[in-house]
Amino acid sequence: MTAPDSSQADLRYPLGPMPQPLTLTPEERADALVAIRALPGELRAAVAGLSDDQPDTPYREGGWTVRQVVHHVADSHLNAVVRLKLALTEDRPTIKPYEEGRWAELADVRLPLEPTLDLLGGLHTRWSAVLESLAPGDWAREWTHPAPRHTFTVDTLGAMYAWHGRHHASHITGLRQRRGW
Repeated sequence: MTAPDSSQADLRYPLGPMPQPLTLTPEERADALVAIRALPGELRAAVAGLSDDQPDTPYREGGWTVRQVVHHVADSHLNAVVRLKLALTEDRPTIKPYEEGRWAELADVRLPLEPTLDLLGGLHTRWSAVLESLAPGDWAREWTHPAPRHTFTVDTLGAMYAWHGRHHASHITGLRQRRGW
């Protein structure tokens, strides 16, 4: 298998690799919360004014379409909220992973973007309320992902999903810049 050329690698990870720190500073937690709270508006702005067919354009060669990216963000962030709640209510839970690539092929991914953008708005409002309520020790609560059999913390989840939303919004805004949309 050959490595992708650097231009494709940049398009795939416009913000670099996903951070996975076990511990955040209070300032980093505040930044993650700001990013999680802001994501629905940023994603809505990223797709604002697209024509009917533009959401069906892949953000890069061989990549998901804008439509798939938006629906993926909702799927992923729904899972993240469940992971957060499990970590806060159970002792070191092992989460259930999901096949994101297969989810991106299901029928609901062909729906218009608006219901998913609305879902993200409500979800992120609830997610932010939980994060804002956490005591400092809650951020150290652990959860395990079975695929790499690696234990993470709520801090890790905050950093990962702050990055995740920005990452996918960057896919869309980058495409729009390259295409002059």
